Amino acid sequence: MAEALHVVCPHCDAINRVPRERLRQRPNCGSCRRQLFEGHPIALDSLARFNKYTSHSDIPLLVDFWAAWCGPCKAMAPIFEQAAAQLEPEMRLVKVDVDAAPELQQRFSVQSIPTLILVLRGQEIARKPGLMTLHQLLSWAREQVGAGV
Repeated sequence: MAEALHVVCPHCDAINRVPRERLRQRPNCGSCRRQLFEGHPIALDSLARFNKYTSHSDIPLLVDFWAAWCGPCKAMAPIFEQAAAQLEPEMRLVKVDVDAAPELQQRFSVQSIPTLILVLRGQEIARKPGLMTLHQLLSWAREQVGAGV
């Protein structure tokens, strides 16, 4: 029997069980019937919603801590968007606005933005502060996932 992974729906937040080999086949949510992966980052600015994703997802979350007033964050936004299209479904890319979710900024001790943090089952497994090119971001994320996840 194939290993099933828990994946949280980005539309209705339902928890889905998806066989690992089906991740790349554009699976739909069992609850709302929308696609589980659309190649775009998800905004997770509420603590409850963020906790649901980190505690109920079997795929790593790549979290971009950012703010609307931050110049480097604005430059990183399209790069992070492009990365989502290339890194899903191996990982879920999410954005956390530090002004909307200061408790998440504090929980992860984010000192500068943008900061990328790779989280799996609620635990930080890697961190990279600062602006990156698409190539740097993809290489770093894949290296981290390949190293320990």
